[in-house]
Amino acid sequence: MEGTGGPYLNTAAVTSPVGIARLLQMMFGCTTFSLVAHQGGFSAAYGTFCMFVWTFCFAITVFIITCEFTHLHSCLSISWGNFTAAFAMLATLMSVTAAVIYPLYFVQLGCYPIGCEVRDFRIAASVFAGLLFVAYATEVFLTRAKPGQVTSYMATVSGLLKIVQAFVACIIFGALVNDSQHSKYVAMQWCVAVYSFCFVVTVVVVAFSVTGKTALLWFPFERSVVVYTFAAVLLYVSAAVIWPVFCFDSKYGSPRRPGLCAKGRCPWDSQLVIAIFTYVNLLLYVVDLAYSQRIRFVSHL
Repeated sequence: MEGTGGPYLNTAAVTSPVGIARLLQMMFGCTTFSLVAHQGGFSAAYGTFCMFVWTFCFAITVFIITCEFTHLHSCLSISWGNFTAAFAMLATLMSVTAAVIYPLYFVQLGCYPIGCEVRDFRIAASVFAGLLFVAYATEVFLTRAKPGQVTSYMATVSGLLKIVQAFVACIIFGALVNDSQHSKYVAMQWCVAVYSFCFVVTVVVVAFSVTGKTALLWFPFERSVVVYTFAAVLLYVSAAVIWPVFCFDSKYGSPRRPGLCAKGRCPWDSQLVIAIFTYVNLLLYVVDLAYSQRIRFVSHL
């Protein structure tokens, strides 16, 4: 093996701007969950979620760096460019969520009752969690498709939006299972069907892009994705109209939060979260539809 790496090792995987960003991701991720596990501590579902995010992102980042440095990614039967772009976007969303949740639930200014040492560890973990988000966002910025550039689909604005749409749908599903009373009316069940259908199809689009199997389909994948995006816009428009009516109209629901509703277990709160993120996803699909007119799919990069 040559000393410079030659044909065996890809030194650009750790010396290029993207490679440096990934090394920082690995360092910040390891530091964050180490601080939490050593002294900071975590509890309940939201603490477990944060630890999962940091350990999961760290493991995948190590895998990506190893594969690119040793050229092992060429042995994998996936579209490597689509995989890394999709993961970078997903990790950005997950890390920013954890960076908000952990300090919100675990960080306090005073030492009582957890002690000053535990408080300091939690503050430090929160700082590195924020840096981790910045590192992943930097990779997305560096690898995104430039105008006129031939690149993998998941690196385009439309491809990145697919990851955001699926992530927002997961937030909606989380609110749905949190006592949202979505089975109260058939119209609300229709909205649940809309969220589920669009989520499943979006995940399928991402899966086919990452695996690089789009060319094996018997129908034109590019045109089908555009048609689906248009259909998703129409479906989300219907949900954006129906859900608020059947939740916040005085005839079916409550326009104001009930005064005796328990914090954290209030159906009205869950319904409000769903309504907000329904409009968020509608906007994402509209932007996706606009950008999908200007791109060409490249599945083999």
